Amino acid sequence: MERAAYIVGTFDTKGRELLYLRSCIDRMGIRTVTVDLSTSGAPSPASVHPREVARFHPGGEQAVFCGDRGAAVSAMAEAFKAFLPTRRDLGGIISAGGSGGTALATPAMRALQVGVPKVMVSTVASGDIKPYVEQTDICMIYSVTDVSGLNRISEQVLGNAAHALAGMIAHPVQLASDAKPAVGLTMFGVTTPCVQAVTRALEERFDCLVFHATGAGGQSMEKLAESGLLDGVIDITTTEIADHFVGGVFSAGEQRMDAIIRSRLPYVGSCGALDMVNFHGIDTVPARFRGRTLVRHNDNVTLMRTLPEENRRFGEFIAAKLNRMEGPVRFLIPEGGVSMLDAPGQPFHDPSADRALFAAIEKNFRPGPQRKLLKLPCNINDAQFAQALVEAWLEIAGNHGAPLRQAR
Repeated sequence: MERAAYIVGTFDTKGRELLYLRSCIDRMGIRTVTVDLSTSGAPSPASVHPREVARFHPGGEQAVFCGDRGAAVSAMAEAFKAFLPTRRDLGGIISAGGSGGTALATPAMRALQVGVPKVMVSTVASGDIKPYVEQTDICMIYSVTDVSGLNRISEQVLGNAAHALAGMIAHPVQLASDAKPAVGLTMFGVTTPCVQAVTRALEERFDCLVFHATGAGGQSMEKLAESGLLDGVIDITTTEIADHFVGGVFSAGEQRMDAIIRSRLPYVGSCGALDMVNFHGIDTVPARFRGRTLVRHNDNVTLMRTLPEENRRFGEFIAAKLNRMEGPVRFLIPEGGVSMLDAPGQPFHDPSADRALFAAIEKNFRPGPQRKLLKLPCNINDAQFAQALVEAWLEIAGNHGAPLRQAR
């Protein structure tokens, strides 16, 4: 089926701008489909009427056209998120609007797989766009002027955005037909030697995708896993869990590891950098933590050593997640320390905190035919530990690079 560019937005207030996007894309020879997300009930010039979209809401049209503007907009966003994946001819999507229009269009964009072209021209694109983009590949383009009429600036910006989408649809990236199975790995500066050693050992047989475990990194990896773009995960650096529990700035949230559970992918994990919680500059560390062991990593990152009780909670969290995984699982414990800083003579060396972490994992972990816990008497960055991770991965993924992916 010929792929189409979907132009979406509120045609009652942004019709001129959205139709201008359509005309630009039409001139590039790309088929277009216009989708109206208006909730005003005004007549629509779009090829897909707002009521057609609204029917995809779990509560039906009446949930969207309810008479309350705020509730209607939220409901339309939910309906559009359910509507968009049903379109078999979707080649890419573009929208334009202010904060409301951006909030309407981007949830559905985020639900699409990574790689599907997504462009959002927005008045809020020069500020904090994380709530709109999250862990996806949405292209955010700042509108410069308000999305309110056509002028010499808006025509240039909207035209560039339209041409960008048309180019992505007309010239899709062609992946090699003999692409190697993809494995996601998590890394921090203090676990870099381990991750690099594992990558060197596997890169001839696997496409190794390394993610920086800064909250967004772990979320991005799990987004790819759930999108079917990873064949397995070697989750060496689970430090984001520490930030989640203690209040650091690099949390990936309560849902960390949930995508692995849902996807049933092969999983090898460890305790990388659970000895630390991350804050920004030293002046940003909350007052209640000023008496703790702190390390100034750089001008923008301050590390705080985690305590035994905190580590106990990390361990319980990890074990609970591992127990819910139905795919093959190996979790490796480095008894000699979980980072570069957690070694004899280093500022975060604290065997009692490590023991609390390891004991909590071991106590709550439920082994099974496909789920094993392994302990090694070495630091996470020792060559012996990296080799053990590689062997564990090959055991569950197959020596010939054919992961034991289970049926979804």
